[in-house]
Parts: sequence; C-alpha cells; structure tokens
Amino acid sequence: MRTIPEMKVVVVGAGYAGMLAANRVARKVKEAAEVTVVNPRPDFVERVRLHQQVAGTAVAATPIASMLRNGAVLKVGAVDRIGDGCVVLDGGTRLDFDWAFLAVGSTVRPLPGTVPVGTWEGAERARVALAALAAGRTVTVVGGGATGIETAAEVAWARPDLKVRIVGPAVGDTFTDRANEKVRAGLERLRVEIVDDSATEVGDGAVHLRSGLSLLSDLTLWAIVSGVPDLATRSGLTVDGDGRAVVEASLRSVDDERIFAVGDCAAVPGARFACALAGPQAAHAVDNVARLIAGRAPVPYTPRYIARAVTLGRDNAVGQFTRRDDTLRRAHVSGRTGVVIKELASRGGKYGARTGTGG
Repeated sequence: MRTIPEMKVVVVGAGYAGMLAANRVARKVKEAAEVTVVNPRPDFVERVRLHQQVAGTAVAATPIASMLRNGAVLKVGAVDRIGDGCVVLDGGTRLDFDWAFLAVGSTVRPLPGTVPVGTWEGAERARVALAALAAGRTVTVVGGGATGIETAAEVAWARPDLKVRIVGPAVGDTFTDRANEKVRAGLERLRVEIVDDSATEVGDGAVHLRSGLSLLSDLTLWAIVSGVPDLATRSGLTVDGDGRAVVEASLRSVDDERIFAVGDCAAVPGARFACALAGPQAAHAVDNVARLIAGRAPVPYTPRYIARAVTLGRDNAVGQFTRRDDTLRRAHVSGRTGVVIKELASRGGKYGARTGTGG
C-alpha cells in the first residue's frame, strides 16, 4: 500500500488568522502529520473584545489548547526568524516545516505616556489602571477610528462616574452620512467628549494637541493600531513600506513558496487591518496548500468586504454596509439591531478560528 508522505506545518501567530489556519490544516490537509502553532502567550486573544477587557465587561482571552483540533499542538515562545524551511525560536529551538503560515498580526506604536489598548498586554495594563481610578477622574482615548470609538464608549458605559473623552483628527470618519452622525450621537449620549484634533505629546498629566491646546488627563489610552511586528523584515523576506510581507496573488511570500503570509502582517492589495479579513485569508491560504499538494495550481485571493461596525457600550452599535471593494454604501443599522449583528460577527470570528471553517 502506498504511504502518504508526512508533512510538517508550522503556524506563527495564534490570532484569528493563525488559529483558523492551524485548525483548517488539521481538519482538511490529511497529509499534514504535524501542525505546530507558535505563539508568545498560551491564550487566543479576541482583539475585537479588547475594549471590553479594558472596561472589565468581558474576558478577551481563551486558552489556545482548548481551541486546537486533534493533530495541532501549541508551542509557547517568540520567533526569531522564519525561512529556508525552518522556524527558529528566540532560545535557538528549530522547527522544520514543509509549509508555514506567517500570521503575527499587527501592533501598536503608542506615544510615550499612554497605555496602548490594541494588544493584550496593553489592555491588561489599561484595565488595572482604569479600575484604580477614583470617581470624577478623566480618561482620554487617543484614536478616532473603530478601536478608539469602542474603547471610549465601553469605558463610559462601564464607568459613568468618570469623565471620558476621545481625541482624533476626525472622530468617526471611517463612516459616512447618517451612520457617522449616529456614531457621534452614540458617543455623546454616553457623555463622551469628542475632540477633533491630533495628540502630539502626553506628559505632566495632560494631552497636548496639534492645535496648541492641552487637556488634563488622569489616564490616557492609545487606541491606534499601526504597523506590524518586524519578523518578516528580520527574516529577510520582502516587505512593503509598512513592514508587511509581500505576497503573490495566492498569498505565498514572493521569496519563499513554502511560506504563506495572512492577516494584518501580509501586504495583500486592497486589504486593510481587519479581523474580518484575517480568517478568510487564512482559509484561502490553507485551501491553496491543499491544491498544491494535489498537484493543482493555487487560486488568487481577492478581499471581500461586507460592512464596518462599532459597538457603543452594551446596548448600542452602528454598522454601515460596504461594497465588496470596501467603499461605503448609505445603508446602515444601529441600536439593538446593530448590537445583535456585531455580536454575531464577533462570535463568528472566534467560531471560525476554533473550527477552521470560513473563507
């Protein structure tokens, strides 16, 4: 009887893309005898719930071991480099692979004096600092995009005894028309002060703005996700100006056909930082591995958008529908309907990561 060659697969990163890739390989690629997930912490972090982690309204972490399918194992550690069929950990441990998935996500570059909320470690620091604040103190959230809006709203909803403000060049400008108005109205309903300006420096208990104004702040949270970990750069892979690994249309690295880059760390034309894209990219990459193993050509990946949405506390949310290319439609939902849709999407992201389904 002919034996099937055993293949080793290594997944670097255990966010939405990494977890879905690992579980989909274990479920779908029967030739893979060994699937190893490498991650610096033992937990899967739902980044879409980090604002809730900060406010103490939900827990955003789940043990990775409880989410992995049979055939996939976790190795906790930091990766020094990837390439030439091998992943090298900081301590020198080497993991050989036939196929690898680079899925280290994105990161934050906060101003000194702020606490970043876009990472697990930062969110935990923010949660502890927020819990220690006495009534009447002021929290400033820097960042007018989805992360900033959800963080400011969640803190205001959970701690109505605090003064909360959000600072950004144009808060809520990722939405248009009535959807934008409802986002800003939702923040104001929670008594969040909206400051359309840019923070340039934080220190001496104040946030200093580009306009020259200074705002007193007892806790300043950085809610802007930007940039990616430098693993691809350190490994000598071709990267774009933001440090994201450059990939072919099939999501394979242009330098190493055994490495697929997926999620925020991949320079996919037309893709922005979004958990909603991480899962479909991972699913597509795994399916392409299956095609290659079967001797078929890989299929190009095209981003497909559906909507943009933000929660505004626990009882309000705004979602605006988009075309497939991410341009906005006028149609939107809000209120409790928006909450239900946003919650279903959040749960769906975790379900896809745990089961390896989606795409």
